[in-house]
Amino acid sequence: MSDEFHKPTKFSGAKFESLEGGEDPAQISRVAHETAQALLSRVRNSPEAGVVDRLVAFTDEHGIDAVAELWSRANPRSLPGALWRIYLMRAMVRQDATGSSFLYQRGSEVAITIDPVVAGATTPTGPDEVTALADQILRGLFQGDFGVALDRAAAFCRVMSLGCTSVADDVDLTSPERGSELTTRALRLSQTASEFTSCARLWRSGTLD
Repeated sequence: MSDEFHKPTKFSGAKFESLEGGEDPAQISRVAHETAQALLSRVRNSPEAGVVDRLVAFTDEHGIDAVAELWSRANPRSLPGALWRIYLMRAMVRQDATGSSFLYQRGSEVAITIDPVVAGATTPTGPDEVTALADQILRGLFQGDFGVALDRAAAFCRVMSLGCTSVADDVDLTSPERGSELTTRALRLSQTASEFTSCARLWRSGTLD
């Protein structure tokens, strides 16, 4: 994998953990919050279909790094942190729609909660369906109930986490490295789901900023 981002960007989750921003953390935080609030306020106050379409597809043209520069270092329980994670979630799904749909379908099959219903994917969930779901969740941030979109994102991540854990159990004996990779991914997805849930609660209380 190249160290440089391309359009569309190929990446791993770990790649973004090492992204460096400006030298002043306070300035980075201020810009992240101001841009997130300005964008969301403008679009939600006047949700023109064309504008929303362009925002949903923004990273397809400009690469995920354009969003990462603005919001990737924000607190995960903040508005820019939530926006960043949903854009990242969508980009990861689109990068490997076949693999994502397999994990999501497995998670749906083993889930004992209503998370598959909350996430709202069409079943059975193939590559086209999981890609459409990621688009729908992101679109929901800009038009519709923002809190519901966050709830759907959290449910999606929990289902994916279950899928990773289930497949990891299957391959643990024959491919322990793959099993370890999936287990780590499951933990990260579970953590992200928790962050989305916290953001939804803060949004509903009027304190997500």
